[in-house]
Amino acid sequence: MLDSPTKARIEGMYVGGQWLQTTRHFDDINPSDGSVYARVPDGGRAETRAAIDAAQAAFPAWAALMHTERARYMLKIADVLERRKMDYVAAAVAEGGGWFGKGMFESGYVPEVFRAAAAMCYNAIGEMMPSDHGKISMVQRVPMGVVGVISPWNMPGILTARGFAFPLAAGNTIVLKPSEDTPYAGGLFFAEVLHEAGVPPGVFNVITCSRDRVSEMGDELVEHPLVKGISFTGSTPVGRQIAAKAGAHLKKACVELGGKDSLIVLEDADMDRATSAASFGAFMHQGQICMSVEKVLVQESVYPEFLRAFVARASKLKTGDTASKDNVIGPLINDRQVARVKFQIEDALAKGAKAVLGGRVWDRFVEPTILTNVTPDMAVWQDETFGPVAIVVPFKTDAEAIAMNNDTEYGLSAGVITRDEHRALDIARRLETGMCHVNCSSVNDEPHVPFGGSKASGVGKHGGKWSMETFTETRWITLDRGHRPFPPVF
Repeated sequence: MLDSPTKARIEGMYVGGQWLQTTRHFDDINPSDGSVYARVPDGGRAETRAAIDAAQAAFPAWAALMHTERARYMLKIADVLERRKMDYVAAAVAEGGGWFGKGMFESGYVPEVFRAAAAMCYNAIGEMMPSDHGKISMVQRVPMGVVGVISPWNMPGILTARGFAFPLAAGNTIVLKPSEDTPYAGGLFFAEVLHEAGVPPGVFNVITCSRDRVSEMGDELVEHPLVKGISFTGSTPVGRQIAAKAGAHLKKACVELGGKDSLIVLEDADMDRATSAASFGAFMHQGQICMSVEKVLVQESVYPEFLRAFVARASKLKTGDTASKDNVIGPLINDRQVARVKFQIEDALAKGAKAVLGGRVWDRFVEPTILTNVTPDMAVWQDETFGPVAIVVPFKTDAEAIAMNNDTEYGLSAGVITRDEHRALDIARRLETGMCHVNCSSVNDEPHVPFGGSKASGVGKHGGKWSMETFTETRWITLDRGHRPFPPVF
């Protein structure tokens, strides 16, 4: 429970329905001012094993519940989340460095994730298949067991909820390890909520650790033989490692990773809509969203008009401590992220790019920055930025825009702004992305849709029935009523 908008009281890790403290703790920092937001238990392999054991012990009873009972738990969780809406907002602002409006959006969205998960409890869990021998041939989807969830810091409410709600509704039990940058908003807050909702002990567990012990805790969670599946949202380099380790142990892994997403603005675009989509897509939560608009590709005939309007719109965004609701652009989450963004800006400027807006970096703050004259040899063209930086590049033909979008190892999301829907759909089909949104930003999500990318942006899909399919096992069961004959020799 929050003591104040800027501090949190941590009861401990949550294992087997109990709050467990450790002898080691680490400082959870408010990125806006560097103050200590909370002191958090610093666990390792032993705590991870205890949580896995608790989840395994709880699995048979949870999996055996009627679908209606699990659905009721999901709805109870949603109700508690709604009652504690402002607690989450306070954490998203003080611990995560998010703008107040971003916290309000997340706190409104997350309950719907659990309502969507409740709805999935009523969906078909299998199908009947034809049989050559007149058998009753059934395909069933059954829960796997313990699912390990590793959640990120940037949208700790939405991305944590999405990572475990659907596997939980399917009958799996959960061990959640949130990011060390948001261990409360992305982890222990959910433990409080599910505890209040009466979810049985061991069904949902939360373990926390410092950055120094991430590898120890993460390796145990991925490699432990009782963990049957992994849900990960985070960076591509870490996702590659997790997917490789999961694969070595023949475990399912759904990994949603980074992006280098484009907004393609055609010459017939509504300029107000286009600049609004670009500003929101590039600068919402300081650009720290996997789907953020990092490349704005604009047809050259409207490039000057778009650039003027985009700069004018983005220049109104205020940067500073998100304790003030007026500051839409808050801090980056940590010093490593600041160094990454600063390097990309400086590298681009040194190689001939021009900052038509922003470019200033101080403490953990980066002003909304718009770069032009960007070329493919610059780091900001190829690498994910994850900061409030957008590059604006002209193109001549649709084919050129498509090639520029696809010129990256990533393939998460994209947006196309045009009045010609037929043309937009033709472009969308040729983009190497898992998602594309016409006349909207690349930043889009809904609880029940298949969310995920292609290429280096991930494997598998989160959301709705796609999560249910990922985090269940498929079984074939037959009932022989046709008396299938065996060869006489037997």
